[in-house]
Amino acid sequence: MAGHFITFEGGEGAGKSTQIARLKTFLESCGIKVVVTREPGGSPGAEKIRALLLSGEARELGPRGEAMLFAAARADHVDTTIRPALEQGTWVLCDRYADSTRVYQGEAGVDPDYLKLLETAAVAGVYPELTILIDVPADVGLKRVVQRSETDASGGPDRFEGEALTVHERRRQLFLALAKEEDYRFAVIDGQQDTDQVESSIRNAVLNAFQQELERTETFTDKAEAAS
Repeated sequence: MAGHFITFEGGEGAGKSTQIARLKTFLESCGIKVVVTREPGGSPGAEKIRALLLSGEARELGPRGEAMLFAAARADHVDTTIRPALEQGTWVLCDRYADSTRVYQGEAGVDPDYLKLLETAAVAGVYPELTILIDVPADVGLKRVVQRSETDASGGPDRFEGEALTVHERRRQLFLALAKEEDYRFAVIDGQQDTDQVESSIRNAVLNAFQQELERTETFTDKAEAAS
């Protein structure tokens, strides 16, 4: 079975990390090899750029400069982690990808044509077959971020989490508009459902997108029938 590339998108506090971990566990229980990665980051070089971006140290470069850093991190991520895994037949689950740059830096005013040029160079033809957009209202997501930071020893909100509610809501609307425009690859999931319901919705989206491949996996078929 060839590897498949699934990305997860959404605003801050959408619950992507939790759902990625659950999908990974499920797929592995079906005998599918899975790599979980993230952006910015996912490779040694990209992780260094991640620290620069999320700390806010790159903010003085402006949105265009930050977009270039995201693209540089993505190029290394694709070359080092994503493409090799896919070529080996591994499924890749990625927390954020190029859509986040379109939304975050697009909301900040960076020209879409400029972002498209950076994206084309960075991804080098590696695009997701399925994008899971976990949608929650901005105020709900930010409340989750605050709750998480209260128990997270790593500190408070990062450079992007700490921005105004209106900014987060604009990003949400941009994600939804992108999902509507490219609905052939997006599955929009209501992130206000309880965690188990969100997991079930995502699992159904994966089954719909890769039904033929997954039905070849007897263990997956048995589990899907049991879950239904």
